[in-house]
Amino acid sequence: MVDVLKQLGAVSRGVRSETIDGEASSVQTLEQTYPSPIADVWDAVTSPERIARWFMPVSGELQLGGRYQLEGNAGGTVLECSPPEGESASYRVTWEFGGGVTWLTVRLRASGEGTLLELEHVARDADVPAEMGETFGPGATGVGWDGGLLGLALHLHEPASAMTPEEGAAWGVTDEGKAFYRGSADAWGEASIANGTDAEAAQRQADATYGFYTGDMGAGGYSA
Repeated sequence: MVDVLKQLGAVSRGVRSETIDGEASSVQTLEQTYPSPIADVWDAVTSPERIARWFMPVSGELQLGGRYQLEGNAGGTVLECSPPEGESASYRVTWEFGGGVTWLTVRLRASGEGTLLELEHVARDADVPAEMGETFGPGATGVGWDGGLLGLALHLHEPASAMTPEEGAAWGVTDEGKAFYRGSADAWGEASIANGTDAEAAQRQADATYGFYTGDMGAGGYSA
């Protein structure tokens, strides 16, 4: 059983518009503090064996300059990699999917006896299909990252009994899973409003995102 409200409340989400290398870009951030030491969290987010247990199977060379491929999902190149040294660690990769390229950075920082994880996802506005952005807003990718942070939280808390990726997909269409996706979609709507999106438009996008992730197109949900 997942404490949906606790997990949703444990994550801080942000959306901001920036000009990066001369290109208008959107930056999404998520932060969550885990009650595990930085060395354990680093191993969980860089070890292929452990990534497969809470996210999805990954192959390739998970080292600086290496190529990686997530099964049935994104692949890319490891651009930066700084293992734990003192109280911090980070890595940066390209996130290549569907012919497009975005950039993902994961930063870890010791926080008391636990570890603060920050995930940053950067996309150039010109590379995001206008219809996708208008229909779903930041929740299109943000809700997926929320699911990843949930998977990591369960894995770190109880590695032996945490949901596998396959179990997580099945859980997503249960009442509990739908409550999680509803809350995540709405939270990304709020983050979008804070970045200047009209409130009605943000709510429509949240409804569409919820419908996409759960297949529930009722109650204002989007349908093609």
